[in-house]
This record gives sequence, structure tokens and C-alpha cells, in this order.
Amino acid sequence: MTQRDAWLLLVSSISGENKTARQRIWRALKASGAGTLRDGVYILPNAASAKVVFREQADDVVATGGTAYLLALGAQDEDQQRQFKALFDRGAEYSELMHRLDSLKARVKKLDEAEGRREIAVARRDAAALVAVDFFPGAPRQQIEHALADLDTAFNARFAPDEPHPARGSVPRRERKEYVGRIWATRERPWVDRIASAWLIRRFIDPKAKFLWLKNARACPKRALGFDFDGAEFSHIGARVTFEVLAASFGLEHDPAIARIGRLVHYLDVGGVPVPEAAGFAAILGGARARQASDDKLLQSMSAVLDALHASYLNTQGVHA
Repeated sequence: MTQRDAWLLLVSSISGENKTARQRIWRALKASGAGTLRDGVYILPNAASAKVVFREQADDVVATGGTAYLLALGAQDEDQQRQFKALFDRGAEYSELMHRLDSLKARVKKLDEAEGRREIAVARRDAAALVAVDFFPGAPRQQIEHALADLDTAFNARFAPDEPHPARGSVPRRERKEYVGRIWATRERPWVDRIASAWLIRRFIDPKAKFLWLKNARACPKRALGFDFDGAEFSHIGARVTFEVLAASFGLEHDPAIARIGRLVHYLDVGGVPVPEAAGFAAILGGARARQASDDKLLQSMSAVLDALHASYLNTQGVHA
């Protein structure tokens, strides 16, 4: 993209009598992160995603009887370029979110686990929404990512003190035929990485897998294959969480849907690049944990969710299972 067409404008006009349509379109454009130059004139950095957003809203405007035009243009000079970019300054929003995260971290010791997970999920959802409209990312985004990681650390120190520490080294490749009909063991009351890893094992690695849910990971039987705890055969290695290690170990990381689920699990387990649907998945898992006292039944119910998510991701990629 050249400097002369670095911006995309939507110029629209809707009858003042059609207040419902005006509000609907305005909300959609605000959610997209578009800047407002004046009433009916909106701007976004020129990209494929911006064209999709503006085209959808332009079609909506025309459908209501209004007029809409899309224009690509560049700023006439550096001052105007700075003015355009200033419309996308998210500093105040990042500051507000940072204040919320600091407050939540200070309250972790007073929250029960379900409430804490719910509030963290909401914070992650809001962070992902903000990152999605941060078209000129810088230090504030990195600070939010670090703050979310610190919040997870504080939460895990109270509710999951036995979270695994990453080991050094590479991920060795395994033969699936040597891991069929085995007993797999991990810590009880599984959260994101453990539940997704158990699903991955039974769905793609060992269809006959049986699971042990351990109160104490140090009591793992020698006959069992441990995962997601220190000393387990499969656990965090380097920057990879257990789900990603299992996928890499058995050659599954090239499945685009599994890789995408891996990014979701990674974000919810140790932070990093926000995933829009992560907060929703965490909320579903939190509700399932509250309903299911049995970890086997919890895995059964969440397997249906992960199967659906995997199928959805495949369809998004244009791949058929």
C-alpha cells in the first residue's frame, strides 16, 4: 500500500427520519474502530478488513434508501497524517483497562475461584476487543498483555499452585501406534489446557484412552502417562503449553483447526496474543465445571464443545473433516 491510498473513507447519508437505521449503522462502525471525521464520514486504515466493514455498512445504508461511497485516499501532508492517526489513539481505553486489571489483581485473594475466573474471562474479552481495533499497536498493548499474564500468575498462585513450569528443549516426535489403549493422568478439576489436552488425546491420539484425575500429581502411577504437571511425560516445553506439545509430538500441529484451538488454549493458559472467542470458551468451561462434579462427565460435555469448535474452524479454513 502506498502513502497516497493509506486510508479508506465511507461517506454516507441517511434520512434523518430513519433513526433506527442511523443508530444501527453508527454502532456497527463504532464497534469496528472506525474514526469519525464528521457526521456520515468515517475513516479506517486501508486494509482488506476495513473494506469488508465499510462495504457491509454501505450496503446497509443503501438498503435504507440512503447513499454511500467508498474512497481510498492519502493524507495531504504529515500534519494531516498525524490528525488521522490521532483518531485511533487507544491510550485512554488502555489506561482504563489497566486500572481494571490492577484492581482485579488486588482483589484476587478475596474472590472465590468461579467468580475470579468469570472476571478474568470478562477482562480477557474486553482486552481482545480493544486489541482488535488497535490499528497502530505499541507499548500500551504490550503492557496489557503483561498485566494479563501477571493476573494469571496471581490467580494460579492461589487456586492452581501446581501449574507446570516450562521445560527447556525441543518437542520429540512420537508414534501414535505406541500410545493406544493407555491410561493418561493429570490433575483433577481440569481447566483449559488439561481439558483440551484430554480431548485431543482421545479424539486424535488414543481413542481408547482412559483418564485418571489426580488429587496429587506426585502420586501419579508409573503405568500412567502423565500430562500437564511438572515431571509429566507431556507438559509445557519452552513457549508451548501442554496442548501444543501434544499436537507437535504427534504431528497434529499442521491441522489448521487444531493449531487455532492451540492458540486459544495458549492464550487462556499463559497469555499472549488475544483470541476473540477465548472468553466465551472460558465461560462455557466455567459453567460446565460448576455443573459437573465428575471430571469424566466434564470431559464428555466439553468434548462436544471442542468437537464443534474444531468443525467450525475447519469450515472457516475451507477444509472439510
